[in-house]
Amino acid sequence: MEALPGSGRAPRGRCWALPTALLCLYGFFASLRPSEPFLTRYLLGPDKNLTETQVFNEIYPVWTYSYLVLLFPVFLATDYLRYKPVILLQGLSLIVTWFMLLYAQGLLAIQFLEFFYGLVTATEIAYYSYIYSVVDLNLYQKVTSYCRSATLVGYTVGSVCGQVLVSVASWSLFSLNVISLTCVSVAFATAWFLPMPQKSFFFHHVVSSQEQKVDISRVLKELWQDFLQCYSSRPMLCWSVWWSLSTCGYFQVINYVQGLWEMVVPSQSFKIYNGGVEAVSTLLGAVAVFAVGYIKVSWATWGEVALALFSLLIAAAVYVMDTVRNIWVCYASYVIFRIVYMLLITIATFQIATNLSMERYALVFGVNTFIALALQTSLTLIVVDSSGLGLNIFTQFMIYASYFAAISLVFLVSGTYSFIKNCRRREEMSSRSTASPS
Repeated sequence: MEALPGSGRAPRGRCWALPTALLCLYGFFASLRPSEPFLTRYLLGPDKNLTETQVFNEIYPVWTYSYLVLLFPVFLATDYLRYKPVILLQGLSLIVTWFMLLYAQGLLAIQFLEFFYGLVTATEIAYYSYIYSVVDLNLYQKVTSYCRSATLVGYTVGSVCGQVLVSVASWSLFSLNVISLTCVSVAFATAWFLPMPQKSFFFHHVVSSQEQKVDISRVLKELWQDFLQCYSSRPMLCWSVWWSLSTCGYFQVINYVQGLWEMVVPSQSFKIYNGGVEAVSTLLGAVAVFAVGYIKVSWATWGEVALALFSLLIAAAVYVMDTVRNIWVCYASYVIFRIVYMLLITIATFQIATNLSMERYALVFGVNTFIALALQTSLTLIVVDSSGLGLNIFTQFMIYASYFAAISLVFLVSGTYSFIKNCRRREEMSSRSTASPS
């Protein structure tokens, strides 16, 4: 993406440090939520006194539905409003979510809380795309690593603090939620100091005395044309399909894994270590992600086979979580599950983004996430929701393990076919070159 005349690229290049620092500070405090690894225990405990059926089959599905409904309008609003207002909306939604966690009572109120948390996750796109509108293109890789690291560190610190305060200091879960509310409030206050971008990718292309805004219908047409062009590439389609399918399953597992742990060993009879497990899985996942940059593999040749084998490993981890009713085995399997997923999603992200401009990357990311949420909504309606089958947590995880096994089979067949096809093509080219006169 080239610099536009009058876009102020030079000043933005010189002033990248302040908005990056503020955004990282926001991301750190917004992710510093020590109560989150203990959410299921909190909802089932005396503070909220909800039943397992209410939490697993009637409350948690609301997040999936609200995330799906809000994703596309938030995607457009983020660009049209130029990021900062949507970041502020995310911060405000975090405050509302944790305030309601403290004081809301009853099924309907907690379902409403889940809607606000769906708004929190839908507005994440503003956090990850804001910085690209205020820094130069040559700084994209650096500022992206800073912003993602800030959220990773915040989540890890929050998980460790939560575990220490529960296990060592014997703090109540209510107190952990107070800390979480304080941290997200600090994040909201920090967001007010972010500079307001003067341009965006789709609606505000030109920043000058004669600024023009692109009409919504034209933007949608451009998005559709970009969509067709992006997904006409087979490698792009392959990695995107895996992204959508696996992210659907990943969301389901992380959403309900606390419920599985609670059923394996009730927290009332065992000192749980959810926070420690989340911290360890995040840190080891970060190490795996860092190592991706040093892996020398021809992904064009072996990508689909690698996706098949690693998806099978994910399926095995989920299966072990479900069938071996030992909490330590469950914890270890979850760590493996998250490490493998974070490794593969990083590879997929790199493969998709390699030949895309930043605005097309945002489009592909949004489309892949939307498809993942649509699949997750269908899965939730059928498997989890009390209006559907309303299956128990162990049956759910058996279905999730089978789901990842099916993904593995699909990519194994596709990868084998592609490999054989490429071998035959090389043999034909070799035969033609040998047969041609010298």
